[in-house]
Amino acid sequence: MNLSSKLDQLHYRARQNKWLGYFAICMRVGLAWGFLPSGIVKIMGERFTSLNTLHPMGHYLEAVHRTGFYYTFVGIGQVTAAILLLIPRTATLGAVIYFPIILNICILSIAVRFEGSLLSSPLMVLANLFLLCWDYHKLKYLLPFHHKTSKLALPAITNNRFPVWFFAGVLAVFASIVLLNFKGYKLVPRNTIPDCRSRCEDNAYPETCYNFCDCIHTRGESLKTCIEEYDKAVAFLKKNKP
Repeated sequence: MNLSSKLDQLHYRARQNKWLGYFAICMRVGLAWGFLPSGIVKIMGERFTSLNTLHPMGHYLEAVHRTGFYYTFVGIGQVTAAILLLIPRTATLGAVIYFPIILNICILSIAVRFEGSLLSSPLMVLANLFLLCWDYHKLKYLLPFHHKTSKLALPAITNNRFPVWFFAGVLAVFASIVLLNFKGYKLVPRNTIPDCRSRCEDNAYPETCYNFCDCIHTRGESLKTCIEEYDKAVAFLKKNKP
């Protein structure tokens, strides 16, 4: 049995389960809700956040806001994807449009360690991937597999059994991402300098942590530069520790 046939069988069984169908609906509504408010703000031409422009994410968002109609275009893309997701007949197209937008937001959030979407954006990417897999019967012909049939017929919902292992996996992934957000980064700029400094109390080298916060929020340096300065200061302190 080739890979295409195995994926077809897996998808067929998944589409038979009513609980996975409910989950897909929840993901569509949740993702749509995630884009509608932010998209409308952009279409109206308003600034998306109140972050200081010295903050890496604030600097980026301010630059995008000043691009004019490009900022509006991004908002239109978000609202369009959200509305399409809410309509059953266009949900697949909505998921396809949604994916590159949310993937870009996710990578950006990780790159600048933006607290506002550091947790939500990876979860939204995974939810979007689930919806793309849910509509695999429509999208599989874009994949470089050999397909023996072109039937798009879906199975009737015949499985009422709750997929315990699937939802256990969902909870495990969610917990892993939450844990990564709290433990995976030694330094996070946070949204304001008081919030940033509040984490320095638990740092082994609080003074260097305070300097990192000043580097971000007062001097407006890049995250990479500020982390490098922090690492050099910590290395110096360790080397000269009495």
